[in-house]
Amino acid sequence: MPRTAPTARQRRLGAELRKMREHAGMNVAQAAQHLGVDRTRISNTEAGRFGVSEERVRTLAEIYSCGDQAYVDALAAMATERAKGWWEEYRGKLSASALDLAELEHHAAGLRLVQIMHIPGLLQTEDYARAVFSTAEPEPTPAQLRCRLSHRLRRRDVLDREDPPQCTFLIHEAALRLQFGGIKVALRQLEYVVEASERDNVTVRVVPFSAGGFPNAGTSTTYVTGPVPQLDTVQLDSPNGSALLDAETYLANYRRVLDRTEALALSPDETRDFVHGIAHQL
Repeated sequence: MPRTAPTARQRRLGAELRKMREHAGMNVAQAAQHLGVDRTRISNTEAGRFGVSEERVRTLAEIYSCGDQAYVDALAAMATERAKGWWEEYRGKLSASALDLAELEHHAAGLRLVQIMHIPGLLQTEDYARAVFSTAEPEPTPAQLRCRLSHRLRRRDVLDREDPPQCTFLIHEAALRLQFGGIKVALRQLEYVVEASERDNVTVRVVPFSAGGFPNAGTSTTYVTGPVPQLDTVQLDSPNGSALLDAETYLANYRRVLDRTEALALSPDETRDFVHGIAHQL
Protein backbone atom coordinates (compact mmCIF):
# COMPACT_ATOMS: atom_id res chain seq x y z
CA MET A 1 0.00 0.00 0.00
CA PRO A 2 1.24 3.52 -0.72
CA ARG A 3 2.32 5.67 2.20
CA THR A 4 -0.24 8.28 3.15
CA ALA A 5 2.33 10.60 4.75
CA PRO A 6 5.93 9.88 3.70
CA THR A 7 8.59 11.40 5.93
CA ALA A 8 11.00 14.06 4.72
CA ARG A 9 13.73 11.43 4.40
CA GLN A 10 11.50 9.13 2.33
CA ARG A 11 10.55 12.05 0.10
CA ARG A 12 14.22 12.98 -0.23
CA LEU A 13 15.19 9.49 -1.41
CA GLY A 14 12.47 9.64 -4.05
CA ALA A 15 13.52 13.13 -5.09
CA GLU A 16 17.14 12.03 -5.52
CA LEU A 17 16.02 9.15 -7.74
CA ARG A 18 14.03 11.66 -9.82
CA LYS A 19 17.09 13.92 -10.13
CA MET A 20 19.15 10.93 -11.21
CA ARG A 21 16.59 10.02 -13.89
CA GLU A 22 16.33 13.58 -15.16
CA HIS A 23 20.12 13.91 -15.27
CA ALA A 24 20.13 10.82 -17.49
CA GLY A 25 17.68 12.59 -19.83
CA MET A 26 15.07 9.90 -19.33
CA ASN A 27 11.33 10.44 -18.80
CA VAL A 28 9.09 8.43 -16.49
CA ALA A 29 7.73 6.21 -19.28
CA GLN A 30 11.24 5.30 -20.46
CA ALA A 31 12.39 4.50 -16.92
CA ALA A 32 9.33 2.32 -16.36
CA GLN A 33 9.99 0.46 -19.61
CA HIS A 34 13.61 -0.26 -18.65
CA LEU A 35 12.50 -1.49 -15.24
CA GLY A 36 9.50 -3.45 -16.51
CA VAL A 37 6.96 -1.72 -14.30
CA ASP A 38 4.01 0.63 -14.73
CA ARG A 39 4.94 4.31 -15.00
CA THR A 40 2.86 5.08 -11.91
CA ARG A 41 5.30 2.92 -9.95
CA ILE A 42 8.13 5.25 -10.90
CA SER A 43 6.07 8.36 -10.11
CA ASN A 44 4.98 7.05 -6.72
CA THR A 45 8.52 5.97 -5.83
CA GLU A 46 9.90 9.38 -6.74
CA ALA A 47 7.20 11.04 -4.61
CA GLY A 48 8.13 8.86 -1.62
CA ARG A 49 4.71 7.22 -1.59
CA PHE A 50 6.20 3.79 -2.38
CA GLY A 51 9.23 2.28 -0.71
CA VAL A 52 12.19 1.10 -2.74
CA SER A 53 14.72 -1.63 -2.01
CA GLU A 54 18.50 -1.31 -2.02
CA GLU A 55 18.61 -3.60 -5.05
CA ARG A 56 16.10 -1.41 -6.90
CA VAL A 57 18.11 1.72 -6.12
CA ARG A 58 21.26 0.14 -7.56
CA THR A 59 19.34 -1.10 -10.61
CA LEU A 60 17.99 2.38 -11.25
CA ALA A 61 21.47 3.87 -10.84
CA GLU A 62 22.75 1.45 -13.48
CA ILE A 63 19.85 2.27 -15.83
CA TYR A 64 20.51 5.97 -15.35
CA SER A 65 24.29 5.51 -15.83
CA CYS A 66 25.12 7.12 -12.49
CA GLY A 67 28.81 6.50 -11.85
CA ASP A 68 29.04 8.25 -8.46
CA GLN A 69 29.42 5.16 -6.29
CA ALA A 70 29.50 7.00 -2.96
CA TYR A 71 26.23 8.74 -3.84
CA VAL A 72 24.59 5.48 -4.94
CA ASP A 73 25.78 3.72 -1.78
CA ALA A 74 24.30 6.51 0.37
CA LEU A 75 20.94 6.24 -1.40
CA ALA A 76 21.01 2.44 -1.08
CA ALA A 77 21.64 2.80 2.66
CA MET A 78 18.61 5.09 2.92
CA ALA A 79 16.53 2.45 1.15
CA THR A 80 17.44 -0.24 3.70
CA GLU A 81 16.00 1.74 6.63
CA ARG A 82 12.90 0.01 7.92
CA ALA A 83 12.81 0.59 11.68
CA LYS A 84 10.85 3.61 12.84
CA GLY A 85 12.75 6.29 14.71
CA TRP A 86 11.86 7.46 18.22
CA TRP A 87 10.26 10.61 16.79
CA GLU A 88 7.44 8.51 15.29
CA GLU A 89 6.00 8.27 18.81
CA TYR A 90 5.09 11.95 18.41
CA ARG A 91 3.37 11.70 15.01
CA GLY A 92 -0.07 13.21 15.25
CA LYS A 93 0.92 15.04 18.42
CA LEU A 94 3.53 17.44 16.99
CA SER A 95 3.93 19.09 13.61
CA ALA A 96 5.45 17.11 10.78
CA SER A 97 8.26 19.68 10.57
CA ALA A 98 9.27 18.98 14.19
CA LEU A 99 9.53 15.27 13.39
CA ASP A 100 11.42 15.96 10.16
CA LEU A 101 14.01 17.99 12.07
CA ALA A 102 14.56 15.21 14.62
CA GLU A 103 14.97 12.73 11.76
CA LEU A 104 17.47 14.99 10.00
CA GLU A 105 19.52 15.40 13.18
CA HIS A 106 19.48 11.65 13.82
CA HIS A 107 20.99 10.85 10.42
CA ALA A 108 23.32 13.86 10.21
CA ALA A 109 27.06 13.47 9.79
CA GLY A 110 27.44 17.09 10.88
CA LEU A 111 25.41 20.14 11.87
CA ARG A 112 26.07 23.87 11.49
CA LEU A 113 23.54 26.22 13.07
CA VAL A 114 22.95 29.93 13.33
CA GLN A 115 20.49 30.96 16.06
CA ILE A 116 19.51 34.58 16.52
CA MET A 117 16.93 34.85 19.33
CA HIS A 118 16.99 31.45 21.05
CA ILE A 119 19.62 29.06 22.33
CA PRO A 120 19.79 26.16 19.83
CA GLY A 121 17.32 23.41 20.68
CA LEU A 122 20.05 20.79 21.11
CA LEU A 123 21.67 22.96 23.80
CA GLN A 124 18.54 23.98 25.72
CA THR A 125 17.98 23.06 29.35
CA GLU A 126 14.59 21.70 30.36
CA ASP A 127 13.57 24.88 32.21
CA TYR A 128 14.69 27.13 29.36
CA ALA A 129 12.83 25.04 26.79
CA ARG A 130 9.70 25.10 28.95
CA ALA A 131 9.90 28.90 29.16
CA VAL A 132 10.34 29.22 25.38
CA PHE A 133 7.40 26.93 24.63
CA SER A 134 5.26 28.80 27.15
CA THR A 135 5.62 32.00 25.10
CA ALA A 136 3.97 30.39 22.06
CA GLU A 137 0.71 31.78 20.73
CA PRO A 138 -1.72 30.22 21.24
CA GLU A 139 -0.35 29.14 24.61
CA PRO A 140 0.05 25.35 24.72
CA THR A 141 -2.10 23.27 27.03
CA PRO A 142 -0.28 21.41 29.83
CA ALA A 143 -0.43 18.20 27.75
CA GLN A 144 0.94 19.94 24.66
CA LEU A 145 3.71 21.53 26.70
CA ARG A 146 4.76 18.17 28.15
CA CYS A 147 4.80 16.64 24.67
CA ARG A 148 6.87 19.42 23.10
CA LEU A 149 9.26 19.43 26.02
CA SER A 150 9.74 15.66 25.93
CA HIS A 151 10.48 15.79 22.21
CA ARG A 152 12.93 18.69 22.62
CA LEU A 153 14.89 16.90 25.34
CA ARG A 154 15.04 13.61 23.43
CA ARG A 155 16.56 15.43 20.47
CA ARG A 156 19.60 16.19 22.66
CA ASP A 157 20.44 12.46 22.79
CA VAL A 158 22.02 12.73 19.33
CA LEU A 159 25.00 14.48 20.96
CA ASP A 160 25.61 11.50 23.26
CA ARG A 161 25.51 8.62 20.80
CA GLU A 162 28.65 6.63 19.90
CA ASP A 163 29.13 8.45 16.57
CA PRO A 164 27.71 11.91 17.25
CA PRO A 165 27.62 14.52 14.49
CA GLN A 166 30.25 17.21 14.55
CA CYS A 167 28.30 20.33 15.52
CA THR A 168 29.08 24.02 15.17
CA PHE A 169 26.64 26.34 16.95
CA LEU A 170 26.81 30.02 15.99
CA ILE A 171 24.77 31.87 18.61
CA HIS A 172 24.04 35.58 18.42
CA GLU A 173 24.60 37.63 21.55
CA ALA A 174 20.88 38.49 21.57
CA ALA A 175 20.01 34.86 22.27
CA LEU A 176 22.38 34.81 25.23
CA ARG A 177 20.91 37.94 26.79
CA LEU A 178 17.19 37.16 26.46
CA GLN A 179 16.10 35.86 29.87
CA PHE A 180 13.50 33.21 29.09
CA GLY A 181 12.23 31.92 32.43
CA GLY A 182 13.95 34.62 34.50
CA ILE A 183 17.47 35.17 35.78
CA LYS A 184 17.91 31.79 37.52
CA VAL A 185 16.86 29.84 34.40
CA ALA A 186 18.96 32.11 32.17
CA LEU A 187 22.06 31.59 34.34
CA ARG A 188 21.72 27.82 34.28
CA GLN A 189 21.20 27.95 30.51
CA LEU A 190 24.40 29.93 30.01
CA GLU A 191 26.28 27.45 32.20
CA TYR A 192 24.89 24.59 30.12
CA VAL A 193 26.07 26.22 26.88
CA VAL A 194 29.61 26.46 28.29
CA GLU A 195 29.48 22.85 29.50
CA ALA A 196 28.32 21.67 26.07
CA SER A 197 31.14 23.58 24.40
CA GLU A 198 33.63 21.31 26.17
CA ARG A 199 32.42 18.27 24.23
CA ASP A 200 34.78 16.96 21.55
CA ASN A 201 32.01 17.04 18.94
CA VAL A 202 30.64 20.49 19.81
CA THR A 203 31.96 23.92 18.87
CA VAL A 204 30.13 26.98 20.18
CA ARG A 205 30.91 30.44 18.82
CA VAL A 206 29.18 33.72 19.66
CA VAL A 207 28.36 36.40 17.10
CA PRO A 208 28.54 39.56 19.26
CA PHE A 209 26.57 42.74 18.72
CA SER A 210 29.88 44.42 17.91
CA ALA A 211 30.21 42.25 14.78
CA GLY A 212 27.46 44.34 13.19
CA GLY A 213 25.30 42.95 10.42
CA PHE A 214 25.78 39.56 8.85
CA PRO A 215 24.14 37.51 6.06
CA ASN A 216 20.63 36.14 6.60
CA ALA A 217 20.51 37.80 10.03
CA GLY A 218 16.73 37.52 10.28
CA THR A 219 16.54 33.73 10.02
CA SER A 220 17.75 30.86 12.19
CA THR A 221 19.39 28.26 9.98
CA THR A 222 20.45 24.63 10.34
CA TYR A 223 22.78 23.11 7.74
CA VAL A 224 22.67 19.31 7.93
CA THR A 225 25.62 17.47 6.42
CA GLY A 226 24.72 14.17 4.78
CA PRO A 227 26.90 11.12 4.05
CA VAL A 228 27.72 12.72 0.67
CA PRO A 229 27.45 16.40 -0.30
CA GLN A 230 24.48 15.77 -2.60
CA LEU A 231 22.44 14.72 0.45
CA ASP A 232 23.06 17.86 2.52
CA THR A 233 19.93 19.74 3.66
CA VAL A 234 19.17 23.25 4.88
CA GLN A 235 16.41 23.73 7.47
CA LEU A 236 14.98 27.20 8.03
CA ASP A 237 12.82 28.11 11.02
CA SER A 238 9.66 30.18 10.76
CA PRO A 239 6.71 30.89 13.08
CA ASN A 240 4.61 28.49 10.98
CA GLY A 241 7.02 25.58 10.93
CA SER A 242 10.18 24.94 8.98
CA ALA A 243 11.28 24.66 5.36
CA LEU A 244 13.74 22.09 4.00
CA LEU A 245 15.94 23.02 1.05
CA ASP A 246 18.19 20.64 -0.89
CA ALA A 247 18.76 22.15 -4.35
CA GLU A 248 22.49 22.60 -4.97
CA THR A 249 22.03 26.33 -5.54
CA TYR A 250 20.48 26.72 -2.09
CA LEU A 251 23.09 24.51 -0.45
CA ALA A 252 25.94 26.50 -1.97
CA ASN A 253 24.30 29.77 -0.95
CA TYR A 254 23.83 28.74 2.68
CA ARG A 255 27.35 27.33 2.90
CA ARG A 256 28.58 30.81 1.97
CA VAL A 257 26.18 32.40 4.48
CA LEU A 258 27.48 30.19 7.28
CA ASP A 259 31.10 30.73 6.28
CA ARG A 260 30.67 34.50 6.35
CA THR A 261 28.81 34.39 9.68
CA GLU A 262 31.40 32.11 11.22
CA ALA A 263 34.14 34.52 10.11
CA LEU A 264 32.50 37.20 12.28
CA ALA A 265 32.11 34.98 15.34
CA LEU A 266 34.38 34.84 18.36
CA SER A 267 36.71 31.86 18.73
CA PRO A 268 35.58 28.98 20.98
CA ASP A 269 37.83 30.16 23.84
CA GLU A 270 36.71 33.78 23.44
CA THR A 271 33.11 32.54 23.37
CA ARG A 272 33.42 30.79 26.74
CA ASP A 273 34.86 33.95 28.30
CA PHE A 274 32.11 36.01 26.67
CA VAL A 275 29.33 33.78 28.00
CA HIS A 276 30.84 33.86 31.49
CA GLY A 277 30.90 37.65 31.23
CA ILE A 278 27.20 37.83 30.40
CA ALA A 279 26.40 35.47 33.29
CA HIS A 280 28.27 37.75 35.70
CA GLN A 281 26.21 40.71 34.48
CA LEU A 282 22.87 39.01 35.30
